[in-house]
Amino acid sequence: MKRLKVTVDGKAYDVSVEVIDEISGAALSAPPASLPLTSVPAVAPAPIVASIAAIAPKPQASGSGDVISPLAGKLVSVEVKVGQEVQEGAQVATVEAMKMNTYIYAPKAGKIASVQVNPGDAVDEGSVILRIA
Repeated sequence: MKRLKVTVDGKAYDVSVEVIDEISGAALSAPPASLPLTSVPAVAPAPIVASIAAIAPKPQASGSGDVISPLAGKLVSVEVKVGQEVQEGAQVATVEAMKMNTYIYAPKAGKIASVQVNPGDAVDEGSVILRIA
């Protein structure tokens, strides 16, 4: 048996705990009284993945210049026009799902060849939003 002091909601309790071997189920002997009980430092939990999009497989575009929606939602805005030059990584559209905006970026530099959907339209995961030539 081990004697421990446990504090719950600011109130301290003296408790006795029987330590049981997980494999055999037999009670283990307590450490000698001469050994002080030490506290183990708390270990920070592993970070939680920020979003499911980070672990979900990315849909494959049908063409190298296709800009696709990474999730189903409503197209909030298209920041480019047909014929406009864009750089790789430039924000080209915004999709809203569950009251959160997801920004969509150009996968490559080039000229906007076509815009497939309009703001306010529903888009599915993997659907083409626009094409870059």
